[in-house]
Amino acid sequence: MTENSFTDRFRDFDENYKHIKEKIALAAEKAGGKPEEIRLLAATKTVPVEVINHAIDSGVSLVGENRVQEFMDKCEDLHECERHFIGKLQTNKAKYLIGRVSMIESVDSVKLAKEISRHSDTSCVKTDILIEVNIGKEENKGGIRPEGIFEFIDEIRHFPSLNVVGLMAIPPISDDLSELSAYFDKMRQYFVDIKAKKIDNIYMNVLSMGMSDDFELAIEHGSNLIRLGTALFGRRN
Repeated sequence: MTENSFTDRFRDFDENYKHIKEKIALAAEKAGGKPEEIRLLAATKTVPVEVINHAIDSGVSLVGENRVQEFMDKCEDLHECERHFIGKLQTNKAKYLIGRVSMIESVDSVKLAKEISRHSDTSCVKTDILIEVNIGKEENKGGIRPEGIFEFIDEIRHFPSLNVVGLMAIPPISDDLSELSAYFDKMRQYFVDIKAKKIDNIYMNVLSMGMSDDFELAIEHGSNLIRLGTALFGRRN
């Protein structure tokens, strides 16, 4: 497809991006921080490469994919930017991401962490990871149960070529802002508590929480990395 075929999507992105940056600035100010302290990840599941590249050229510096095959199909054609993997990752597919993404945000098992470490070591690269926390203890969702975070950290912190740099969570869907706030506050407390312990080889720099419907609230409650897809690119087909 030609670039002209995406004119409407480019225009919609430009408008959305402008409003989102304004909302980030207001939320950061409300939290007592600065807009530049909040990283915006463009979640690009099902988004055409042409539209992603327009976003990158417009100032988006970080993109994230949910599916390994989709990432592989797009990665060679993407303009220069930082790339994360943000979806559920099977251990047998971890090898395809090593050296191609700078961070895997969804690590929730020792087996997966070990496999990422093994392939990173073989490739002579360091891979940053976030520990995914199932903060709502939902049966149908991935992530480490909150009560198991410290045990999990202790099991993976000495894996070579692996940097544990923070936490990620997707709280249960809720229209109750006080309920969502409570989940975000719990995540921030885990983040703060882990950082305070100064555990060897564990670096709490990133608290990734907040998506299109709740990113402002997440920022107000401590998130410094938000993952936006629909808010930037519109509803998926």
